[in-house]
Amino acid sequence: MSLYENIEKIRERINKAAIKANRDPVGIKLLTVTKTQSIETIEEALSNNIEFIGENKVQEAEDKIPYLENKFKEFHFIGHLQSNKIKKLMKLKPDLIHSIDKYSTANKLNNYLKQNILKQDILIEVNTSDEESKFGVTPDETIPLIRSISRLENIRIKGLMTISMFTSDEKIIRDSFIKLRKLFNDINAAEIPNVEMKYLSMGMTNDFEIAIEEGANIIRIGTAIFGARNY
Repeated sequence: MSLYENIEKIRERINKAAIKANRDPVGIKLLTVTKTQSIETIEEALSNNIEFIGENKVQEAEDKIPYLENKFKEFHFIGHLQSNKIKKLMKLKPDLIHSIDKYSTANKLNNYLKQNILKQDILIEVNTSDEESKFGVTPDETIPLIRSISRLENIRIKGLMTISMFTSDEKIIRDSFIKLRKLFNDINAAEIPNVEMKYLSMGMTNDFEIAIEEGANIIRIGTAIFGARNY
């Protein structure tokens, strides 16, 4: 299938999942994960109504984002952010960083933002599947971390992100998304200053329909659009 057909098929599946969950598909952002893809391939996707692109590695983003300027609506950084890469990432002007899970990283980011008179929207990454191999703050530590980061005045917390376990067991996947949604609602109810629970970023190629049913409004899709990655 062509890239255009893959994108159309994904949009169809998003619509179906949203309707099943009694939601408006318009409110769900399709974030196209462009890691390992060439500039030409990304340009082809952008010419087929893709607006939001996500990269996992700062170095790879540096090689692409400057050449795609004015061709996309938003660039999101979705990989683990190392504090020594903050300066390089910020030069690429990410609209949203999905992956903050430590106060120390947030504090270093805030210091850079202050020096450069900038503000930055972020999501807090939560490890809802309790896997040691994954980044993310534990669900129990999420609200205390958010309270700490909310005091950093150049950072705006806009929601939560998670990666579910890679498994065919739908119950395990759904449970991790339910956990994030409940946390999202609890944080909303807490009315913490400088915190707006706007985005629930969860769901990838193998589980995005379940994520939509559980409230995701950003889904991160790579393989279903571009095919298996060639590393």
